[in-house]
Amino acid sequence: QVHIVESGGGLVQPGGSLRLSCAASGSIFGFERMGWYRQAPGKQRDLVAVITTGIGTTYGDSVKGRFTISRDTAKNTVVLQMNSLKPEDTAVYYCNVVIRWSGSDYWGQGTQVTVSS
Repeated sequence: QVHIVESGGGLVQPGGSLRLSCAASGSIFGFERMGWYRQAPGKQRDLVAVITTGIGTTYGDSVKGRFTISRDTAKNTVVLQMNSLKPEDTAVYYCNVVIRWSGSDYWGQGTQVTVSS
């Protein structure tokens, strides 16, 4: 059974930084893709950033140049460094992983990020 642990959310002022971490376990095949999505109240869940094996990184348009995603494949962890945060970045951030070979994906419980003065 896949288990996902997220950490690092919180309250930050505009222009500040936060770092989100996600650790996944439970897949004997490893993970083809790991990354982050977010959902603000009343809105759909959107891509923030993902890392796909053999392809690389993909960022949502609204975070390009401000957020950086990195992955430790051996440890099955992914980190999202968020800089120059804006109030519109406020959302629940969800870690998502895709199991290699199966395509099955799993979600974390989510961590709240609030950008406010």
